[in-house]
Amino acid sequence: MLCVMLPFTLMLNSVIFGSLYFLDWQLFALATIITGVGVCIDFILCGFVAVLMKKRFPLEKDVGRKLVFMILSFWLFTTLFLYLLFRGYEWIRLYGYSFNESAFIWSCIAFGIVNVFLTFLMEGVAGYESWKDSMDETEKLSKAYNQSRLLGLKSQVNPHFLFNSLNSLSSLISEDEQGAEKFLDEMSKVYRYMLRHEVDQLVTLETELKFVDSYYYLLRVRYGDALQIVNAVHENDKFHDIPPLTLQVIIENSFTLNALNKNAPLQIFIQSNGTGVLEIRNSIQPKIITDNINYEAGLDNLVNKYYLLTHHPLTISETKTERCISIPLITQKAEVEV
Repeated sequence: MLCVMLPFTLMLNSVIFGSLYFLDWQLFALATIITGVGVCIDFILCGFVAVLMKKRFPLEKDVGRKLVFMILSFWLFTTLFLYLLFRGYEWIRLYGYSFNESAFIWSCIAFGIVNVFLTFLMEGVAGYESWKDSMDETEKLSKAYNQSRLLGLKSQVNPHFLFNSLNSLSSLISEDEQGAEKFLDEMSKVYRYMLRHEVDQLVTLETELKFVDSYYYLLRVRYGDALQIVNAVHENDKFHDIPPLTLQVIIENSFTLNALNKNAPLQIFIQSNGTGVLEIRNSIQPKIITDNINYEAGLDNLVNKYYLLTHHPLTISETKTERCISIPLITQKAEVEV
């Protein structure tokens, strides 16, 4: 508005009053103020229409209709503004001015051309900004997704997890051959899932829960009754989608940060009520961590990735005794925001 107000004001007043506008300083000051205020009002009204049209036609396929409505609205407001300005100076008889029809028509044509030019210019700028934001968001998503894949790969070859699993398997072989066979079968399911869905963006919640069952079996052999995972997911929600290894990241974060004890088991509840929101609750039993490792990195990455994928936040709430992570499930028909 500041950029267009002064040149438009000077141009209009020179058309209305001619050379007298620049020769008489009182006329120059008064007409500049009146016309400048009018230009600002017209600019604000056009800006209001532009915002309204942007909200009314947000999709790229509606750009044509949006531009037509915007140009027609701008032309209507500008023509009305020019008519009131020309007639207004005649009504107040400012320096004997009388309505000049030819000057009014040419002003309408000139401002109409300027309106069309500015409309396309601003739409082009807005389109470029939208494209730039989309590219930045895609880059962030790609970065988060690659980080997630890296974390997934790390969990596949995590020496601690692999060592503990093999150690548990070794103990079972000497004590319970059938149990060892079952453990080996579940362990193969865990690693097969990680490898199979390494590049997938989404899997069904039902598929993820089957993986959690196998993953929990390995943890239960290691921790026994000190870790309890309860699945209470509504059947209707199992057909929704979720990024793979989401639950594994959350479960691993829970038992890494909290103490496990048979007398005070760490409880993790995976539940939903059919509304499309999955909740993972775990009791808080903080333990002393001496390793200089960012154990929340996986969870932070998951939060960022989920928001970039869906534009819906993954929320985390915490009390003194419980942490709750709420995940909005993705419907099969919904498009991922990539």
